[in-house]
Amino acid sequence: MQVLVTGGLGYIGSHTSVLLLEKGYNLVIVDDLSNSNEKVLKNINKITGKNPIFEKIDLKNKNSVSKLFKNYDFDGIIHFAAHKSVNESVNDPEKYFKNNIGSLENIISEIKLLKKPMNFIFSSSCTVYGQADSMPINESFELKKAESPYGQSKKKCEEILETHHKSGHSFKNITLRYFNPIGAHPTGLIGELPIGTPENLVPYITQTAIGKRDYLTVFGNDYNTKDGTCIRDYIHIMDLAHAHICCLERLMKVDEDNFFRVYNVGSGKGTSVLELINLFENVNQIKLNYRIGNRRNGDIVNAYADASKIKNELNWSTKYSLENALKTAWSWQLNIN
Repeated sequence: MQVLVTGGLGYIGSHTSVLLLEKGYNLVIVDDLSNSNEKVLKNINKITGKNPIFEKIDLKNKNSVSKLFKNYDFDGIIHFAAHKSVNESVNDPEKYFKNNIGSLENIISEIKLLKKPMNFIFSSSCTVYGQADSMPINESFELKKAESPYGQSKKKCEEILETHHKSGHSFKNITLRYFNPIGAHPTGLIGELPIGTPENLVPYITQTAIGKRDYLTVFGNDYNTKDGTCIRDYIHIMDLAHAHICCLERLMKVDEDNFFRVYNVGSGKGTSVLELINLFENVNQIKLNYRIGNRRNGDIVNAYADASKIKNELNWSTKYSLENALKTAWSWQLNIN
């Protein structure tokens, strides 16, 4: 079976690609390398002993996408490729709308030309919920106005997929709403590799711990939470990658061409920024230099998942601890420094 993995050299994409290769799938990885590195491909090979096909393609380019679908015969598609920085999206919303929405529309256009059913997994985000009224968040919650253009772009992508489903001219689709992936592969060969200043908390923590950053800024400590800092649902990257395997296997067993599901993927536990910092210090026996700063535009206060739907329907659940995620994240940082 041949699977297209867009954004397959990125953080989530690379870990999922490793599991797919270990399961025996033939992969075509597409990445424009705007927020990734081709060295990741070599490390995927070191872990798996396999060489997936790699194509450097900008998915905003319709002709390039058409050529991709002419050259390969895909049985499944996992669409990770997207810009993902909340902060950057606030400063440059047009970039996010063109890339995140445009690339999905180009892929769907090609799927509709195919003469066979397609198994499609879309990488969405818990940001589509905005600031939910209660916790934990389940899939039936209203999708409020997203707090950032990044979240708005993901919400629009979900609307596009649901519209195709309701029209009946669709494909088998599972949309996954991720919470906050952290950690790295147990080998320390792949992990989160931000280009430039990290936008996510854990790589900023590890870069501060190793001395690459002078200090870590905690964006606000006056929120209405247990310690005044934002609360998130942190999930180990290996658990998140495994969720994609479960989804692909489910799609391949389904006879219904218009199958459509949405699942949260999270640990189901809320952890504050300060709690995560303290846990990192304890697990890795290292002291962090951090300061309290102003709130950051686009941040929501509190978000953690009710992940019972994916557990009940796909028998998926988290296997890795938060401590393990923080240990592997630090091992990865030591490995690349």
